[in-house]
Amino acid sequence: MTAPILVTGGTGTLGAHVVPLLRASGHEVRILTRHARPAADGIEHVTGDLLKGEGVEAAVDGVETVLHLAGGPKGDDEATRALVTAAARAGVRHLVYVSVIGADRVPLAWMRTKLESERAVAESGIPWTTLRAAQFHELTLTMVEKMAKLPVFPVPGGLRLQPVDSREVAARLAELALGAPSGLVPDLAGPHLHDLAALARPYLRLTGRRRPMLPVRIPGKAGRAYRAGENLAPTGAEAGKRTWEEFLAERLG
Repeated sequence: MTAPILVTGGTGTLGAHVVPLLRASGHEVRILTRHARPAADGIEHVTGDLLKGEGVEAAVDGVETVLHLAGGPKGDDEATRALVTAAARAGVRHLVYVSVIGADRVPLAWMRTKLESERAVAESGIPWTTLRAAQFHELTLTMVEKMAKLPVFPVPGGLRLQPVDSREVAARLAELALGAPSGLVPDLAGPHLHDLAALARPYLRLTGRRRPMLPVRIPGKAGRAYRAGENLAPTGAEAGKRTWEEFLAERLG
């Protein structure tokens, strides 16, 4: 019997796509979750909290591969360090982490926690793989929905995004988890560049809304980084195939 693969964040947007792929490959899956859940076919749930250090030892016990997908607005670096410490003690042989494109270039606090998490993984002593991905379509939609509730839709000048399909990121992560440790692999972004106006127009059309668009400026170092495209995939990155328009048509059409 092979060791289960531990997935943190296994019940989230990305994890919901990754776990079935791992099961389809014939692997047992263990999910670290903050809320108790019943066991499913080939899927075990361990209750715990990375930020509180609860349940982590039990989650990594007997595991050879860890796929770290859990993340939030704060504390990602602390959570990753807790996981890495427990995984190293448990003799984990492959640690796979999903990060964000631009983590090493965009001066935002959240980005810094992702970069610190990358460093914790790389310095853990465990063979590792890290994939930086662009913003998922689902997160982009949440952003556009919130902006569309305003009487005027703000369009930050110079801000461009490459939203990527979460299912394509999940497929790549499953492939990496089942392969050999590869270090920092090529980034994965969506197939097209969009400014906020281009992201908003098909959404507004599909929802039957009209909003005037107001150019705004992102101030400070973060604004300069975004205008310089530091959040965009570098040369050599991989591109997904599913477009923003296709995602919206499926979700809203």
